[in-house]
Amino acid sequence: MAWMKFKVFAGLIAMAALVAGCVDTVTGQRTAGVPFIKDTIQARYEMPVEPVFEAARKVIAENGQLITEGTLYGQTNAVGNLVKTIKGKVDERTVYVRVEALDPKITGTEVQTRTASGVSDIDLAAQIDKEIALKLAR
Repeated sequence: MAWMKFKVFAGLIAMAALVAGCVDTVTGQRTAGVPFIKDTIQARYEMPVEPVFEAARKVIAENGQLITEGTLYGQTNAVGNLVKTIKGKVDERTVYVRVEALDPKITGTEVQTRTASGVSDIDLAAQIDKEIALKLAR
């Protein structure tokens, strides 16, 4: 009987460890969150980094509050190691955006969202990504 209680208790502890944890953000930081769930939308644009970064910054500012923006150096990519990041709040969710030069003519973006409880909001990430694309099309 005691052995069965131990198994149930160990199973609950293992499940709690899987559910709660830390996740890496696209900005290079770590935050509390539920791992192993899709939380990032990726896109590529045939233009330089600066216009894409400006469009992403405007979208975050128009939809919510811009918290930080920055540049990461020394990242492992082949094009001058230029990676720009944005962190903001939209609809009480934290939004992380990474804008990276993949080659001289191609820029990649990653939009990641997390709720206050650490759960992904992939629909908001897709919406932000689509708004960035629409800003660039104008």
